[in-house]
Amino acid sequence: MSTATLKTRPVPALPAIATLAWRELVRFFRQRTRVFGALGQPIIFWLMFSEGFKSVDLGYAYQFPGIIAMILLFTAIFTTISIIEDRNEGFLQGVLVSPVPRWAMVMGKVLGGAVIAWLQAFLFFLLGWFTIPAIDPPLINVAVALVLMFVMAIALTALGFFLAWKTDSSQAYHAMMSVLLFPMWLLSGAFFPVHWGTVMGYIVMLNPLTYGVAGLRHLLAGGETIDDGWLPSLELSWGISIAFAVVMLAMATKIVATRTKGDLK
Repeated sequence: MSTATLKTRPVPALPAIATLAWRELVRFFRQRTRVFGALGQPIIFWLMFSEGFKSVDLGYAYQFPGIIAMILLFTAIFTTISIIEDRNEGFLQGVLVSPVPRWAMVMGKVLGGAVIAWLQAFLFFLLGWFTIPAIDPPLINVAVALVLMFVMAIALTALGFFLAWKTDSSQAYHAMMSVLLFPMWLLSGAFFPVHWGTVMGYIVMLNPLTYGVAGLRHLLAGGETIDDGWLPSLELSWGISIAFAVVMLAMATKIVATRTKGDLK
């Protein structure tokens, strides 16, 4: 048998991406508790925040984008726990030794997780849009906001992929989420205005999630700020959000080329 015969034929990337993304969605919808939680979380948030903010003089429109960012962040991060599960079950090792390009594996996993995160945020968005009078953006703004939400979902899911790949257990991943990701959301200007000249303000400005929240605030809340807080322009918000997604996808793709202890399980 010739050497040429032994060579593995490359596998097209698009079918691999679609298959892996579809696998994430099928796994999600087959787990009834996850589906129940995915439906229940936006409804609970809607009930809590729509009633709770009536007594706070900040306005529905200001916090609404921040809540959407919170749902996107935590759903994307919880979804990427499947990276650790797939490694422990041996599925990832099988994908890694297959002729599928590694970047296709990253894109498939990230795309599937991003769709799940986007769907949860979309449900909350619909609840707020139809029931809260202060949330009444033009239809074109709604369409653009939904696209921005998906860009944010891609970026945050790729971030979760990167962190999960370096983590050996779900317990360690939860700890990392509490230490790194929860502050990321709190320091995004989601609920409080950003002001120049303070250390905390500069940290918020360096946070890439800040710009996704700001973009949604422009589109859904008319660029509403409180107490003259700083709000980046819509163009800057789009630019940083897209750059965040591209950088995180590149980092996730690069990290799969490294060896970790989990690869030896």
